[in-house]
Amino acid sequence: MPSTGARAARAGLRLVWLAMLRAMAAAVLGLVLLPGMALAQQDRAREAIVLDINDAIGPATLEYLEQGMEEAERRRASLLILRIDTPGGLDTVMRQIIRRILASPIPVACYVSPSGARAASAGTFILYACHVAAMAPGTNLGAATPVAIGGGGGGAPPASPSPGEKPGQEGEGKGTQGGGMLEPERAKATNDAVAYIRSLADLRGRNADWAERAVREAASLPARVALEQKVIDIVARDMADLMAQMNGQEVLVGQTRLTLATQDLRLVEMPPDWRTQFLAAITNPNIAYLLLMVGLYGLIFEFLSPGTFAPGVIGGLCLLVGLFALNLLPINTAGVLLLLAGVALLVAEAFAASFGILGVGGIAAIAIGSLILFRGEVPGFTLAPGIVLAVTAMSGAFLLLILKVGWQAHRRRATTGDPALRSMAGVVLYWEGDRGEVHVHGENWQARAAGLSGRALMPGQAVRVTGRDGLILTVEPVNGAAPEAGGGRRSGMGGTAPPSDGRP
Repeated sequence: MPSTGARAARAGLRLVWLAMLRAMAAAVLGLVLLPGMALAQQDRAREAIVLDINDAIGPATLEYLEQGMEEAERRRASLLILRIDTPGGLDTVMRQIIRRILASPIPVACYVSPSGARAASAGTFILYACHVAAMAPGTNLGAATPVAIGGGGGGAPPASPSPGEKPGQEGEGKGTQGGGMLEPERAKATNDAVAYIRSLADLRGRNADWAERAVREAASLPARVALEQKVIDIVARDMADLMAQMNGQEVLVGQTRLTLATQDLRLVEMPPDWRTQFLAAITNPNIAYLLLMVGLYGLIFEFLSPGTFAPGVIGGLCLLVGLFALNLLPINTAGVLLLLAGVALLVAEAFAASFGILGVGGIAAIAIGSLILFRGEVPGFTLAPGIVLAVTAMSGAFLLLILKVGWQAHRRRATTGDPALRSMAGVVLYWEGDRGEVHVHGENWQARAAGLSGRALMPGQAVRVTGRDGLILTVEPVNGAAPEAGGGRRSGMGGTAPPSDGRP
């Protein structure tokens, strides 16, 4: 028999052979799979991600752009293209987008397309921030005044600097507006916007003087003139023309100079997902406003009719979503307070007899609050007058319903207490002198005659209640009225039955 040492040596050789076979298999798999993985990675690197911004720039735009940039970085794409058509939007969101573009490790091209599109207000700033700025024929950009990109101020944009004064050197807080002085806040916003867009223009080597005019004078340019004045880099008919013209251009990405190779890039469209679409829907001022009003009225109906549940549940959900949307939108606090005050007045009308005074005041507060709820100077974030009119009409209908219910309740006959007893019909059960017992509304009452001059009433005779003194009713006969059948204790022949308390 082989010795123990021989068996151990053979076992060791087998382990060595197994290790060698595994290493060879791994090497073969590597030779087969690595080229395919490298080709897949290289294929992804030859992609250009296309994102579409086709509405006002708001929270949904920022979310969509961040998702697109993260996906482009994950796929190691060669280029990111923002195809935009926007009237402008929120200043805070615009600055976040620009910071994301400036920090992007991937070149970003902004393409104003299709023909008829625009990059106004905040869109002009974003175009200036991108590595490549392009426009389609028949498009325009500009009108980037502080009112358009900010949240405050009003009135016309400031005038251009006077001759001999260099752009951007107006005194802090000064500027002409209707022959007077600009408010300090407006002037600060103007100077801040000028400095911001000039810094972007210097970074990308574009026309900084015209950029300042776009801010101070709300200047605008069509595509061809923008190219001639070096505001943009390319005028392209379509995406294919854009890719061809960008090929070979040199851009600064971070601190690195890159030469774009876009000739054979594959375009990958990335539409917004459901979450972005939902966010875009609820941050539409009209939808947010309707959600808020439906929520308020749903809770009102639930409070007025407890136990129905459906109005309260629907109203609560709509109110929560509406408040979330308002938190993301440029709202006017006075408008919100007027809306709440208007709803409170309508609710008070349901409980107070003001003959419609509170309700009319509530409708007026709702209408005025709706008109000033959103800061109308921000492009794309205004409330449609038709929506305001419809909600005001609905509030008026609600007031009419309250007044109708109140009037019907006022005219309705009382069903409890002394008012309910008065004028109620009954029948005599027992009578002696000017007192007796009557059956009224299913109950037996002690009664006395009113204004009968001692004339006795007959058992079974119909009477009407005229008043009450403690537990004794005052009654009078009903002329020509037949006795009520089954009205209480009476004899079979119309005679009297002795009362239950044993009286004669």
